[in-house]
Amino acid sequence: MKHKDSRRLHEPRSGRRSRQLGMNLIEVMVSVLIMGIGLLGIAALQTTALRNSQSALERSQAVIQTYAIVDAMRANRDQALTGAYNTGGYQCGSVSGTDLAANDLDAWVTSLKATMGISTDGTTCGDVDCDAGLCTIGVQWDDSRASDNGAAGTTARTVETRVLL
Repeated sequence: MKHKDSRRLHEPRSGRRSRQLGMNLIEVMVSVLIMGIGLLGIAALQTTALRNSQSALERSQAVIQTYAIVDAMRANRDQALTGAYNTGGYQCGSVSGTDLAANDLDAWVTSLKATMGISTDGTTCGDVDCDAGLCTIGVQWDDSRASDNGAAGTTARTVETRVLL
């Protein structure tokens, strides 16, 4: 008899066991839900980081391009001081002319479009304005890939650099 009684002490009560059935499954499902939300957050963070990285690259390219035209102007300083490099506003297409300044400007705008991206609405443009050796160089481009909605033309960015020749 003793043997029978000791076995009963170690057996779980049937009511207690039935209340715990399915708890492990619920715990696993909640864990999977929390993990899924976390992974979606990481994916959104990665998307934002890529978008901002692209925008930073384009801003860096704009600064590099302003220095490129400044170097060309310093190589042809006499013409630059007379205003031969002035564009009279943002130049988005080919620059006509046969002199060195026109060729430099045409090569610069072509290089802008190659590095900043050719936009269908013509927002990749460059501007040079020199007055008495003080020059303002501007680069404008469409940075719509950096915006949340991605609508073209809604996020035109401009970088201006002022230099003394």
